[in-house]
Amino acid sequence: MCRGHQTVVYRISCALFFAAIAFSLSASSDPYTILGVHRRASVQDIRRAYKQLAKEWHPDKSKDPDAETKFVEIKQAYELLAYDQHGITNEDAVLERNRPHYSNYGRFHDPFEHFYGANSFNFHDQDIGLYRRLSITTKYYETNILPKSRLTPQILMFYADWCLACMKVANSFKKIIDTLEPYGVVFATVNAGHEEQLVRKVGVHSLPCVVMVLDGHNYVYKDSVFKVQHVVDFIRQKLPYKLLIPVADNTLDAFLGGWADNRVRALILEPTAQPRLRYLIVAFHFRERVAFGFVQLNSKDTVNIQAKFKAHSTLDTLLLFNEFPTQPIASVAMPDIPTITLNNIISHNKYLIFPRLSSQDMLDSVCPAEWNRPRKRLCVVLVTEDTSSHDGARRVMRKIAHESLVSRERVRFAYIYQEKQNDFIGAISKHNQSKETLLQIVIFWRRDNKQIRYEWVNGVVLQADKALENDTQEQHFNYTKQKMDTIIHRLLRSSEAPSYETEVKALLDEHAENVMMRILNRILMTLEHTVDNLGPEHILPAVSVIGTVVCICAIGYLMSYLLHLEEKDIQLKKSKQEDNFSGKPTEYVPELRLHELRAEKYNGLIRLLKPGCRTIVLLTDMQSSTIIIPSYHRAIWPYRKNKTLMFAHMLIEKGIGWYSELLRLSLSESREMRINARNCVGTVLAINGHRKYFCMYHAKHPESNRGTKRMIKITRHLSSMSTDPEVGAVLGMDSSDSETSISNADEPKILHEENLLDGLPNWLDRLFEGTTHRYYINYWPDFTSK
Repeated sequence: MCRGHQTVVYRISCALFFAAIAFSLSASSDPYTILGVHRRASVQDIRRAYKQLAKEWHPDKSKDPDAETKFVEIKQAYELLAYDQHGITNEDAVLERNRPHYSNYGRFHDPFEHFYGANSFNFHDQDIGLYRRLSITTKYYETNILPKSRLTPQILMFYADWCLACMKVANSFKKIIDTLEPYGVVFATVNAGHEEQLVRKVGVHSLPCVVMVLDGHNYVYKDSVFKVQHVVDFIRQKLPYKLLIPVADNTLDAFLGGWADNRVRALILEPTAQPRLRYLIVAFHFRERVAFGFVQLNSKDTVNIQAKFKAHSTLDTLLLFNEFPTQPIASVAMPDIPTITLNNIISHNKYLIFPRLSSQDMLDSVCPAEWNRPRKRLCVVLVTEDTSSHDGARRVMRKIAHESLVSRERVRFAYIYQEKQNDFIGAISKHNQSKETLLQIVIFWRRDNKQIRYEWVNGVVLQADKALENDTQEQHFNYTKQKMDTIIHRLLRSSEAPSYETEVKALLDEHAENVMMRILNRILMTLEHTVDNLGPEHILPAVSVIGTVVCICAIGYLMSYLLHLEEKDIQLKKSKQEDNFSGKPTEYVPELRLHELRAEKYNGLIRLLKPGCRTIVLLTDMQSSTIIIPSYHRAIWPYRKNKTLMFAHMLIEKGIGWYSELLRLSLSESREMRINARNCVGTVLAINGHRKYFCMYHAKHPESNRGTKRMIKITRHLSSMSTDPEVGAVLGMDSSDSETSISNADEPKILHEENLLDGLPNWLDRLFEGTTHRYYINYWPDFTSK
């Protein structure tokens, strides 16, 4: 019989078989009722419900006497629904309907089929078939996997067509899928040979490789053993820290009363020491709207909690609380609470009675845009500020929302911070009669994401705490509630609508991290990613690089330290030599560099001086240098930190020719000048090499005596005006013989070598004041040593 006839006969047999099953089931009960799913349920929902019920009623796990009968009934109902919707009975084939199909591109054909035929190597088809049915592309990864990973863990298996190791772990990977998929974990596969860009982006090191995508980040599974418990531990390790906060008797009130962070409180009570993975995944999914706490049953620290909420010691219990934590708003207790049940209960109770509109996502969830709905959904919003003085007004509105008779599906109550959402409040404050929006109520209906219709509740202004402490508090509450109920019922009519319309901007996210926190988180994530991708083969090179860098830094620091010690030792020796030379022991001071003017340094000290710089040169000889240079050093010491000055000395025996030529150019003499070298000792020249001029100091120079003559004139003037004998003494002279002093001042004075530079400090002051005479020349003469 040909293959086509065999296929037809097989399909007819299957149809008759499942028709018989359908007849038998229809006589007893509905398969949808048996599985507990809706008639429009998807394949994934049917499969998920079947797996959960099969685990619960399996004869090896359930002690119920009718477990075997119930298990067969569930199996038959599932097979009937699977065949009825898709004409297939294989469980894995159901997934094929919801996965990308690449048969048109010929990407995933069997590599053995080309050589050995279509039915050869069936073991290979069974192993690789699962990978192909779940295979995704890079585009699907970016558009679906990454966004969904912010709510649910996504696990990717990277494989290749000719990878024998991938074939070996296929069955283990299927077991992992069967175990973790009911918890909400999403699985997919990637063909590494076809998606090389994604392989490089994720950081796959070898095949097969399992990667978990969580909150937009990729984590590589490094364990070589593909077991369910190992993967569970891997997911636990990568989930955020303290998704479920431990709660005991002494911390229960603080946890339930922390709803000021705009999140519902959820308690998970378990008899185990740590929460199960399914609860961690649910807590990760609802972490932005619900704060989860974990209570370990049968512990001495949680006895009061167990008694207060009457929790069974062997069952898992979920309790949800809002702003009134005395009683839970929802609860469920089962041996293993299914993920579907958890998601349904939390989804319907994930908002407070009176939440804060703290972001655009919160506004879209609490007050969604409903332009296509025939029945309007109103949003009643109280405008407040982030201050404790407005707690009283918020309490009144929370009580009104709690006691409101209108369904929460049609009217939602909320409050908003004016200082944080100033743009939104400003857009709707145009038609407010009181022109003051703080502590006032606005009712609006969102037609779409930008356009809203709104109306202010006039005549009702909630007061702060101080105004609510008198006897009229209840009256004020009743009046406010009655006024608002009247307006809400009027606006809910199909013929009515809020009076005004405006366009608003998106709300600011009050919970968004600042720039510094984002940078810090990015650094931490980079470090964590580096550590995760650091394998055994990378440890030795990394240690080698780090050791090399540490050695280089240590050697550099040691050399710098030794150099510093050597410089300090040299400076100390120089200071001791200077102390011995001057004969006056002094403390160590910074060095003043004193150059010797000779032919090889002439250009640097004179001719090539930068604009604004000057060189101070002392003329001395071999005989008197040891006496004059210390005096010169003391005179120029206060100017040592001036970066525009350089200091030098010149032996007149070596530079007599240059000095005589310099004087000849300054005096415009045509004939050669003869100078007595001995009389030049003690001369100081202030040379400006750029502007070609110099100033001169000499003990016999007229500029040097100008100060003494001026003092004599002042003394003479004061003596003529006063008869006080102490006037001359104050100025350093005796007033009684002032005439004698004046006559002696005009007489020639014999100067010793140690007194040649006594007037140099005063001359330097006039030099920097600009009052000394300048001698200009056309060029600097050559310096020739003799």
